[in-house]
Amino acid sequence: MSNKTLQAHLAVLIANFFFGVSVVAVKYLSPSVMAPLALNALRVSIALPLFWILFLLKPSRASIRKKDIPLFILCAATGIAINQILFIQGTSMTSAIHAALLALGTPIAITVIAAWLLKEKITIFKTLGLILGISGAAILILIKSKADVDSNLIGDILIIINAVSYAFYLVLVQPLMNTYKPVHVIRWVFLFGACIIIPLGFKDTMQIQWNAFEWYHWVSLAFVVIGSTFLSYLFIVYGVSVLGSTITGTYIYTQPVFATITSIILFQEKLTIIKIVAAILIFTGVFLVNRKKLDS
Repeated sequence: MSNKTLQAHLAVLIANFFFGVSVVAVKYLSPSVMAPLALNALRVSIALPLFWILFLLKPSRASIRKKDIPLFILCAATGIAINQILFIQGTSMTSAIHAALLALGTPIAITVIAAWLLKEKITIFKTLGLILGISGAAILILIKSKADVDSNLIGDILIIINAVSYAFYLVLVQPLMNTYKPVHVIRWVFLFGACIIIPLGFKDTMQIQWNAFEWYHWVSLAFVVIGSTFLSYLFIVYGVSVLGSTITGTYIYTQPVFATITSIILFQEKLTIIKIVAAILIFTGVFLVNRKKLDS
């Protein structure tokens, strides 16, 4: 394995560590010290200029074709606005472990969306994977134990919709990735996404009581904005450019592991039998729907 390949694997692993642990970081911030929309507005408004600062450090073509603007806006809506708003809102309403496991619905949803939009064939393995994945999510949502006091049905549903929205984004953004450099795509997707999120979250952002922040609130905010937004998106596109989207995508399976370990340590969440069974079903389902891609 070359040093470049090893670096790409490490970058993608770190990105998914940020994504997984951010589920826990969000619990420290919302709704205790700020509304979910305020956190979304801060996340996008800080990360956006950082992406464009990279452009200043390494100048390249900054423009996009007019005919691609509608697709950029659609990607911004599905991959930034709807995705991030529902992720923060859903995570603030349910347990960290639930949020991390239900987020694995993304690769399952991609299978359905690809079959619908790209006319990809649904195989027996994919069908079985869909059944197992959906069954695991249903168990996680519908069967509650006494340890699940922080889980919430609406929060769980929002996380699922967030996963589906992100799946649409991953399918829709591929043509843009074939035309522009990945970082260039992210700059414009974040720009259009910011135009949606910042107006929605402006009022809530103005109501943040900054004097109520403790040190762990600042650490959590920096982790969400810098770690799980700016650095993670950069590391993911680097991984895609070196490893390809399939290998990079498999690292999503590590997110619930990072989230579970962190939430057990910091929030004393319980890893119940129900959660373990649901996790096995979801992981197996995700593996089966991606089996052909992984073998090829």
